[in-house]
Amino acid sequence: MTTADKTPGCVLCRVRDGQDEGERLLVHMAELNFIVVNLYAYNSGHVMIATRRHVGTLGSATPEELSEMMGLARRLEEAMRSAYRPDALNLGMNLGRVAGAGVPDHIHLHVVPRWKGDTSFMTVVGNTRVIPEDPGETAARLRPFFE
Repeated sequence: MTTADKTPGCVLCRVRDGQDEGERLLVHMAELNFIVVNLYAYNSGHVMIATRRHVGTLGSATPEELSEMMGLARRLEEAMRSAYRPDALNLGMNLGRVAGAGVPDHIHLHVVPRWKGDTSFMTVVGNTRVIPEDPGETAARLRPFFE
């Protein structure tokens, strides 16, 4: 979904509950986590893995939630390599607003495909995003890897 959303409440919880664009952007709902496309992506294919429970720290998450999150990241690695053929992947978390978290109170892991010479630098230097694929298309492209 988005980490730039200004609507009151948790954007990730709204996606989990099928509100806003949740259905369109949801890639996969697992037992303890879910995968959603980031509306304000750094690159095509940028998704987030979030806990289904609203927790803001790794210490608040259960070992099972964290284990499943890493298992989903592993599956996404394979899905990204097949669907997007990136040169590399970025995986990362920002815990807390000062660390850059757009959703500071609901942990989520970003998975971003990267290509040599990609345009993700535009966000930093030009405050502009260049995304050649509609986020709904991203979700549709990745869903088959989780069926």
